[in-house]
Amino acid sequence: MVTKKKQSKASKNTRTFVTHEFPALFDEKSEVLLLGSIPSPKSREQGFYYGHPQNRFWKVLASVLSEPRPATIDEKRAMLLKHHIALWDVLDSCTIIGASDTSIEDVVPNDIASLLAKTRIKRIFCTGATAHKLYEKYCEKAAGIKAVKLPSTSPANCAVKFEKLVEAYKVILSA
Repeated sequence: MVTKKKQSKASKNTRTFVTHEFPALFDEKSEVLLLGSIPSPKSREQGFYYGHPQNRFWKVLASVLSEPRPATIDEKRAMLLKHHIALWDVLDSCTIIGASDTSIEDVVPNDIASLLAKTRIKRIFCTGATAHKLYEKYCEKAAGIKAVKLPSTSPANCAVKFEKLVEAYKVILSA
């Protein structure tokens, strides 16, 4: 008999094919696009972006936008759309081990250019080095916009303190 702990550990070390399971968040008034790489297992479980409880994305964005930290998916959507911020990921699908961006292979990018055509987006920011590298390789030419690399808000990037993240993310306000 396999214990839950062993099953969980095995699944974290198994290469899995994942497909982006929820749509981009945007409307025709969106002016800024924030791109991650691919939703984490916790985000896929919740059906929305940056779902890991230790990920600092929502806390950082709320601080940058001078808003209360959103708790629900509806509050998160409303906060971003109020500030004309779109949210998506560079990849539509890939193989990945757990939430490890460094293990990403077999990528299929999202059609960023088609999203841009439906919006007023003129600035793109990637929420981490892997998202930035993937965007440059697979999407930048078709999108026609260079992306700015921001530090990851992931709990794996604990070397970057919250205050430094907030300072780095303030660049989206000038967009």
